[in-house]
Amino acid sequence: MILYEFPLNERIRLFIRLEQLFQQLDHHMKGASAWDCRAAIMTLLELVSVFGRTDVRSEAMQEIDRQTAALQRMTRLHPGIDQKILGQAIVDLEALNRGLYTVAGKLGQSLLEDEFLKGVIQRGALPGGSCSFDIPAYHHWLACEPAVRRDDLMGWMEPFNHIRQAIDTLMNFIRTSANSSRESTVAGFYQKSLDHTLPYQLLRVFVPKGAPYYAEISGGKHRFTIRFMVRDMHQRPLQVAEDVEFRLSCCLF
Repeated sequence: MILYEFPLNERIRLFIRLEQLFQQLDHHMKGASAWDCRAAIMTLLELVSVFGRTDVRSEAMQEIDRQTAALQRMTRLHPGIDQKILGQAIVDLEALNRGLYTVAGKLGQSLLEDEFLKGVIQRGALPGGSCSFDIPAYHHWLACEPAVRRDDLMGWMEPFNHIRQAIDTLMNFIRTSANSSRESTVAGFYQKSLDHTLPYQLLRVFVPKGAPYYAEISGGKHRFTIRFMVRDMHQRPLQVAEDVEFRLSCCLF
């Protein structure tokens, strides 16, 4: 299945963007070439840019508090649920909160103050601006042994370890909060209203791999629509004419 996710609030949108950047960074760090390292550095600088614009730590801590409160309500209202599992989940969330409290200063600030990275940031913002004549120090670093470059990258990533662990845990709770249901469109179009009293956070649409169409999702916390479109390299995409079966999860933790 191909999975299409659609966040229903700005916090979840931010978390998904960061998830993708962390996963991108992991992928590029597996390679040993200078080109792999260039891609890893550019992804790292995208992360720094996101953290510079948004107080991600505050958003994560607020979500941890919200999810912890939700679990505590479940322990009171549903005594038949496995209390051991719930208790462990609460302990895990509280540990994440403590980890975020220990991070001093603004996340990513240390990288912005790093003299080597400052040069890469300034020149790298220009198209093709990271040539050897632009940043000779960067060119020299790229020529180092792969193990040396990897150690440096791991060191630059270290300030983000707590926030990454928090986002991974929070998103896992949200994604596993709902089972998927089988749904069907009418001529490629599907619309659904959500209970406005419940703060839904994420939509997940599962489409068979190899299907000739993709899911285009729009909407908000009260109502959303899904259109199944056929991609054309030379024209605007067209909505499919036939009914389409897919699986849908409306996630709320």
